[in-house]
Amino acid sequence: MIQGTGSNVGKSMLVAGLLRAFARRGLRVAPFKPQNMSNNAAVTEDGGEIGRAQALQARASGLRPHSDMNPVLLKPESDAGAQVIVQGRRAGTLRARDYGQAKARLLPKVLESFHRLSAAADLVVVEGAGSPAEINLRAGDIANMGFAEAAGLPVVLVGDIDRGGVIAQIVGTHAVLPPPDRDRIRAFAVNKFRGDIGLFAAGAQAIAERTGWTDLGTLPWFDQAHRLPAEDVLDISSRGTGAIRIAVPKLSRIANFDDLDPLAAEPEVRVEIVEPGRALPGDADLVLLPGSKSTIGDLAFLRAQGWDIDLMAHVRRGGHVLGICGGYQMLGRWIDDPDGIEGHAGRHAGLGLLDVTTVMQGDKRLAEVEATDRASGTAVTAYEIHIGRTEGPDCARAWLTVEGRPEGAGSADGRVRGCYLHGLFASDTFRAAWLGQFGLAHGVTAFEDGVDAALEALADHVEAHLDLETLLGLAAEV
Repeated sequence: MIQGTGSNVGKSMLVAGLLRAFARRGLRVAPFKPQNMSNNAAVTEDGGEIGRAQALQARASGLRPHSDMNPVLLKPESDAGAQVIVQGRRAGTLRARDYGQAKARLLPKVLESFHRLSAAADLVVVEGAGSPAEINLRAGDIANMGFAEAAGLPVVLVGDIDRGGVIAQIVGTHAVLPPPDRDRIRAFAVNKFRGDIGLFAAGAQAIAERTGWTDLGTLPWFDQAHRLPAEDVLDISSRGTGAIRIAVPKLSRIANFDDLDPLAAEPEVRVEIVEPGRALPGDADLVLLPGSKSTIGDLAFLRAQGWDIDLMAHVRRGGHVLGICGGYQMLGRWIDDPDGIEGHAGRHAGLGLLDVTTVMQGDKRLAEVEATDRASGTAVTAYEIHIGRTEGPDCARAWLTVEGRPEGAGSADGRVRGCYLHGLFASDTFRAAWLGQFGLAHGVTAFEDGVDAALEALADHVEAHLDLETLLGLAAEV
């Protein structure tokens, strides 16, 4: 099990690199994360949903994503509560304090998924969440040491030198852990080093002397990290310097923002993430409203930033707008929530840029689908992950077909469009056709090939700088 001294130390990427490295050695490998918190989810082959980091790790392993790879997924809906997904299915919404009492009851499900996954693999690499040093959360823990203890796993602790104080991170974790948890950690590694690794040799030795843990190595900064899909909203940022400018307001509950990765990878495109408090740029070619875990809440957040006014001005200037999933729902005239699925029951005014109305009712739709772009005839593999049904006059201008049915809506002049499909831009052909309307000059890059090339480079990186034989030896003891 790979645990970290804190969030965002690079655990997810490290696990992906290890899995690809061991898969290249001929091992049957699989990823596992007992508990994840993310609104960036992937649809699985068994019709569930897991964190997108585990979907990338599955790809690194040569597997299709499965709900057993991330049996508990928490999707924040507010500052105090989150939707709880158990083995790929929505189990309800809990406040943080209530989840603290409920998580111990989830351990049998977590272990069930882990053992099922392990039965078909030679090696499972498990990713922790947050830090085991959060000893106030140890009782009933299923994300770090609680799971490692229940499954009988050795732990490797990873620190992030880029944020500073890595010796204190690792030695401090050793100091605060109770002896049984401390003894479960068998080795450590340092991640994100910039410069001459040899300069940290004395630091690594100091950690080993103070903890008694084995030094697995120090990983330099991985320059190709930007080519891999981001999982955490903290990881998304403006990218590119191209002439085609796409503005994306950073909603408070932004979800499934993997739609941005293929666009940001294009040399001719600049994807500009607009932070709260900043105006939408007046010279953007396209404003993309992304998915949201809380459409009604994020619509209020959008208005609080004044982005609704900026958006109207953008449309008056002849600009284009695309809404995906929650962004699509916001573009309509009304959002009806008769059962209070997203909070208080009632009717909420949308942005009115599309003549459609969304009703928040019914089960969540989770599906991988085959779609066709009506304008270009391009076939696309995409996915749906939403609650709500959208209907209205502008749906007569649906610009996609999904397995024989129309999908999406468009304004009369074609400048404002929306749909429920995520993943469209991962298709090179679709992306080229879409960007063509903004003056794409030299074609597009091969996005999926770029992701695979980055995974290969990541595996090379891990092989070159970590002691994988010692790590395999630890796993063999289980």
